[in-house]
Amino acid sequence: MWRLGAAWARPDKRLIKEDGRKTVVCVEGNIASGKTTCLDYFAQTTNIEVLTEPVAKWRNVRGHNILGLMYQDASRWGITLQTYIQLTMLEQHTRPMISPVRMMERSIHSARYIFVENLYRSGKMPEVDYVVLSEWFDWIQNNTDVSVDLIVYLQTSPEVCFERLKRRCREEEKLIPLEYLEAIHQLYEEWLIKHTLFEVSCPVLVIGADHDIQKMIEKYEENRDQILNPSNMQHHL
Repeated sequence: MWRLGAAWARPDKRLIKEDGRKTVVCVEGNIASGKTTCLDYFAQTTNIEVLTEPVAKWRNVRGHNILGLMYQDASRWGITLQTYIQLTMLEQHTRPMISPVRMMERSIHSARYIFVENLYRSGKMPEVDYVVLSEWFDWIQNNTDVSVDLIVYLQTSPEVCFERLKRRCREEEKLIPLEYLEAIHQLYEEWLIKHTLFEVSCPVLVIGADHDIQKMIEKYEENRDQILNPSNMQHHL
């Protein structure tokens, strides 16, 4: 837990842009990289709208836990889960904004560029499924506003993520090996650091996230203005 000073308890007028346009910030990172902690921290700012991943939907699609099924047999259920994730993340991106700043846990972009890509590269998704999902994603990008103003990348080593994963003991995650986290980490690095995977269409703020909660809170405070006002950042593309 952390304590917030008086300045955090009142609305931050700097969040309201002169042109009235609202801001979308996506917090990206590996499984157990600290995304929820980051979002919980910024949720304390009254003008922030926080959207976590709709995991509850993925665990109960009219009684079916397709997230759990995917971890049990990715070759069989990968396409099913990723199709539904693409739909639910599209819902997240397109729902009306109720605050000047929206912070999202991951995005429709990482669903495609990281998790679909990993299934395909690992041989667990046939090319035909990969092509169909890619066609859907391309259509969404060309016909719907799923734009992002800033990506906050919580750069965490796979080993640290694996230790955190074991400590939090979520049922589906018990089946995740270190090798899976290493593969996801590699894709994030290719996409957001090396820029060799796919185009990055917005600035990226990289925060080293191997630290404990208290140290991470300090980092969020240090980067608060850049995160909430990404228009002030230079493009690192």
